[in-house]
Amino acid sequence: MSGAALGIEIVVVFFLALFLLHRYGDFRKQQRMVLFGTLLAWYLCFLIVFILPLDVSTTIYRQCKKDNEERMAMLLRFEAHWVIGLLFCCSSPKVCYKPWSYIPDGIMPVFWRVVYWTSQCLTWLLLPFMQSYARSGGFSITGKIKTALIENAIYYGTYLLIFGSLLIYVAVHPQWQLSWYELQTIGITAANTWGLFLLVLLLGYGLVEIPRSYWNASRRGHLLLKTYFKAAKLMTEKADAEENLEDIMEEVRKVSESIKYNHPLRKYVDTILRKCPVDYQEKMGRNMDDYEDFDDKQNTYPSERSLEKLHKQVIYAVQRHNRTRVQWQILLDQALHLEDVAKNETSSTHQFVHSFAPAEPPSWFSRYVYTPTVEWYWECLLKQWFYRLLAVVLSLFSVAVVWSECTFFSTRPVLSLFAVFIQLAEKDYNYLYIEMACFITIFFLCTCVYSTVFRIRVFNYYYLASHHQTDAYSLQFSGMLFCRLTPPLCLNFLGLIHMDSAISHQQKEQTAYTSIMGSMRVLSFIANGFYIYYPMLIVILCIATYFSLGTRCLNLLGFQQFMGENDMTSDLIDEGKELIRREKRKRQRVEDGENRRREWKERYGNQRDDYVTRNRNTHSELKETNYEARGLLQDAEPLDFNAEMLSDDPLESESGRHAGGRYLSMSSSRSRIFDDV
Repeated sequence: MSGAALGIEIVVVFFLALFLLHRYGDFRKQQRMVLFGTLLAWYLCFLIVFILPLDVSTTIYRQCKKDNEERMAMLLRFEAHWVIGLLFCCSSPKVCYKPWSYIPDGIMPVFWRVVYWTSQCLTWLLLPFMQSYARSGGFSITGKIKTALIENAIYYGTYLLIFGSLLIYVAVHPQWQLSWYELQTIGITAANTWGLFLLVLLLGYGLVEIPRSYWNASRRGHLLLKTYFKAAKLMTEKADAEENLEDIMEEVRKVSESIKYNHPLRKYVDTILRKCPVDYQEKMGRNMDDYEDFDDKQNTYPSERSLEKLHKQVIYAVQRHNRTRVQWQILLDQALHLEDVAKNETSSTHQFVHSFAPAEPPSWFSRYVYTPTVEWYWECLLKQWFYRLLAVVLSLFSVAVVWSECTFFSTRPVLSLFAVFIQLAEKDYNYLYIEMACFITIFFLCTCVYSTVFRIRVFNYYYLASHHQTDAYSLQFSGMLFCRLTPPLCLNFLGLIHMDSAISHQQKEQTAYTSIMGSMRVLSFIANGFYIYYPMLIVILCIATYFSLGTRCLNLLGFQQFMGENDMTSDLIDEGKELIRREKRKRQRVEDGENRRREWKERYGNQRDDYVTRNRNTHSELKETNYEARGLLQDAEPLDFNAEMLSDDPLESESGRHAGGRYLSMSSSRSRIFDDV
């Protein structure tokens, strides 16, 4: 199994990152560069999280071998002294068991170096440029690159100013001559310090909000009221997005009418039109029959720069409109489902009944496993207790994290709970337990941090929306945050389990991940001060989150937030309830119309088809008979016969014409009935 676990996790993590990107991004519409950059950033960050437990178990195995080597060296050194030699002989050496996921020496340092520096290049250099490139309204690659460079000139100039000042300061003061390794360590420390500053803020919010969200999910009445509240807010945003889109489309229409087919800027207008919704494209279709020469007219045409700005506005308005529309449908389904759960709680048959039939046919899982009975027991009985139990377990994890963050610097005695668990398993060399404990701990920390990244919303500037509704800027911004938060988070985790010698000050074998981060002792005031005492602020942030101080402040500033007892919250809940009721009536009318069409088709559709088929066959038989009769008469002698001689054909005779007319009128009337239905 040497290196096999590493290879398996590399493949599994790739598909995990690909799945999440597919859930939030849109593979068909978004640029390949945006998707590749976001996928690479997420993939590298998830690799650090999943591979770090293997590094810990391998380090513990190397520490065991190192202890045995030191023991044998001391035995050889004091073999002349028979008393000390007797003591060493009586004490048996440790047996070092190789972990099942052992990674050979030399692989992990190279692996971490590639992963870390690639992620740092992405977050500090490439992703900011790719963000500006994706948001640019330019019509060519050169124009987008130019816009991206201009927007990031201040950003990159700040880097050059900082590093230039540092180099000048080192050159002026010879006593501050630093090696390349020390400069590299300073850069890593600066990046980790910035990441740790943001990490504590996000972690303090997630440690409280995640357990509370599951506890509130078990309270179905509270969850339904919050859904009504979200519906009222989302409808306001949806209406604003539609109004904004109409205004932008009106500007596009004016530009399209002013710039005709023979104008040099027309190709840019066509590019903008292709980004518009289909129904607006049909309304604004240009008149290709108009060949008037518009160059002689004194018209004021927009510039290329204004068209780029309009192009950027169209992309943003269309994406926002689609996002709010999809989110409204999802929220509507959630509200209807919660109302169905509330209705089915008092059901005596223990059969879950939906208000509306599912749009898709039931799968084999719904038919044989997740039956209406099973669904009732899960939705109305077991689900709330499962969420409560999960909330309690997560709350215990949060308390353990807060306690360990405040005491991880104490090595004698060991107060960090996670360090105690790892050291107990280290005595028995239970590598599987060590890896599982490390993975669960770091996974919980990442969940608290990453879920906050996925939930947080900075107006409409940054917003991660599921169901392929996240824009390119937000995807890349999340990749930047992940790359900046993951390294300090992993270093903080190693400090919690006392595997970071720069914080624990123990002469122990370092992990390969810690070795590539450099020695923090170059900046002792950060290693011995900021890295130890700043995480203690997590207690204050958890208390503030528990009492919803941030929510209350936003509510006072005019940002509508869900508060338990508040007049504005009650008004929005009532408004959302009315919106859901209105949408429910619309769905009911549509479903009733479909049912009526189905009934009419089942009742009259087969009769009509049989009647038409039978009449068509009779008509063809009569025509064949008529054609044969005409042939016989023509062969007999050339007579001057008129229409009365063909009166045997019922459709050609007067009575036949009346019969055919009655049939056609009957068919047309039935057609109108079906069309009206």
